[in-house]
Amino acid sequence: MNYRLIIYLLFSFFLLSCDQSLSKKTKKIELKIENRYKNSGFALIYDENLSKIKKLEKRSLNIYHKSLKKKSKVKITNPENGKFLIAEVKSNREKFSNFYNSILSQRIAEELEINHNEPFIEIVLLSKDSTFIAKKSKMFEEERSVAEKAPVDGILINDLNQKKVQSNKIKNKKFSYSIKIADFYYKDSAKIMINRIKNEANLKKIKIIKLSETKYRVLLGPFNDIKSLKDSFEKMNFLDFENLEILKNV
Repeated sequence: MNYRLIIYLLFSFFLLSCDQSLSKKTKKIELKIENRYKNSGFALIYDENLSKIKKLEKRSLNIYHKSLKKKSKVKITNPENGKFLIAEVKSNREKFSNFYNSILSQRIAEELEINHNEPFIEIVLLSKDSTFIAKKSKMFEEERSVAEKAPVDGILINDLNQKKVQSNKIKNKKFSYSIKIADFYYKDSAKIMINRIKNEANLKKIKIIKLSETKYRVLLGPFNDIKSLKDSFEKMNFLDFENLEILKNV
């Protein structure tokens, strides 16, 4: 019997098993990173005049959110001054307009010095045990195939346990925002989405921004007042996107 051949086969099988196991672990890690929730948009600042909204303690570091699980830890940043803090999702069952990405306590608004007339914030999910409750998103099959093969970018967050001290002066800037519909691998897919929005939502201020050779962004806007921005955002609800974002134009 050829013992060398048997040993070689056993060794090859062992290496193959290790590779498959490593591949599975890598995929799990990628999925965790890919599902990490991040959103920029307008928030509601809680007050007792909000109808049918459960009380949110003024001095708490709690928020209401529609898509994140209860007790999820999130990093909330005010892009205007760079200030951020860590908050906790108190509930995901409160009903409020999809235009707002969250409801914040008054303490959060005060500490981050959020402009009540323009409460633009960024939310990033931090908790390892928290997951994004994704809706059934509508995606082209060709885009899905490409997305599964594309590399996943990690999210790096520094100094999470320290409060960032920065006293940047907020300048009076013109109100100008756009709605990010989605990023596409193919320009043709982006064009199909634009035609659908025009036909089904009767919205016209749509454009494609080429970010790279394999990334095309569909943007709706710009909007120069919060009312028109909100009206257009709510018209997009029929598409059932799980994470529409509002981007500030610079």
